[in-house]
Amino acid sequence: MKILVINSGSSSLKYQLFDMLNGKVQARGVLERIGEPGGVPDHTAALTSVVNRLRHGEDGGASAVDISDLAAVGHRVVHGGERFVQATVIDDSVEAAIDALTPLAPLHNPPNLAGIRGARHAFPGIPHVAVFDTAFHQTMPSRAFLYGLPYEYYEQHGVRRYGFHGTSHAYVARAAADWLDRDSNRFNAITCHLGNGCSMAAVRHGKSVDTSMGLTPLEGLMMGTRSGDIDPALCFFLPNAVGIPMADMENMLNKQSGLLGVSGVSNDFRALREAANDGNPRARLAMDMFAYRIRKYLGAYLAVLDGCDALVFTGGIGEHQADIRAAICGGLSHLGIILDADRNADADGQAMCVSHPKSPVAVVVMPTNEELEIAQQTLAVVNRQQG
Repeated sequence: MKILVINSGSSSLKYQLFDMLNGKVQARGVLERIGEPGGVPDHTAALTSVVNRLRHGEDGGASAVDISDLAAVGHRVVHGGERFVQATVIDDSVEAAIDALTPLAPLHNPPNLAGIRGARHAFPGIPHVAVFDTAFHQTMPSRAFLYGLPYEYYEQHGVRRYGFHGTSHAYVARAAADWLDRDSNRFNAITCHLGNGCSMAAVRHGKSVDTSMGLTPLEGLMMGTRSGDIDPALCFFLPNAVGIPMADMENMLNKQSGLLGVSGVSNDFRALREAANDGNPRARLAMDMFAYRIRKYLGAYLAVLDGCDALVFTGGIGEHQADIRAAICGGLSHLGIILDADRNADADGQAMCVSHPKSPVAVVVMPTNEELEIAQQTLAVVNRQQG
């Protein structure tokens, strides 16, 4: 039994084919420049190319794979709003609902939907399943997801915290529980997805009860190019004081801020570390601010949870940057977090417990696998549908 996972962007489409008997990837690839010169014209043509790659090995000499037993196609969809609280079989009404959520994710849901439509055309007669980034966080209580705004904005326009990176948080929380030989349904954890985009989640008994990203992925932690939390009044102050047009504020906060904006060097930690080691004070400041913001959220989520079993690091930074993990966890023994310096230095992209044996809270590095999580959720939906 095989599951094909599709992650469709505006001009690219990534895919992985999983054999669900062993969870291994049988084929993977990416198509780029969709709708651009030198690329395929649209997502339907891109999916036709995926079919040809899989059936005929048209992928730089890669061998063909048998997709006669393809059970379903799983699709990453960024925003599911309040309607979609779990992975869902796609029909025309689900397509329409995803389209209706476009105002909440204008850069993501339209290309996600284009991939769905192309795949339903390319792979007719089998289930297609939408797996939503926001679904894992739909277990948050209203006291956590509501903003302190007039209530009618929530009622009439859905203004609330939704959270993102849900497939990653779900996967690493469960994987860490398995790694520590704990029951995932009784497992309390703080999960840190740290990459160019960053978010944290407080997970109680395997369910998300709070998360750092909000209505959009801009809220929360300082990120590669996103500001994270700011005083909302800056959106009025800067246009008046500096002359930044209001129309340019969103681009500045999303693409010119964060590590890049503070350092003036890069959003890549490798470049920042090199600059900091060469004496660049702003590069060092950006790294210090990044770790400090995470420590603040860590303290808040320790207060939210009724006891914490594990702090879990994932994502490109979380998995590979030992110095950042040390900066986040250092001096937190009074909160039950004691890092083992040698273990932490040795952990680089592999599953590993990096806390001291006497640490009440385990600190775990856990590589994420969002594609496998999508495949597993897709298979679960198909199995339920088939009874």
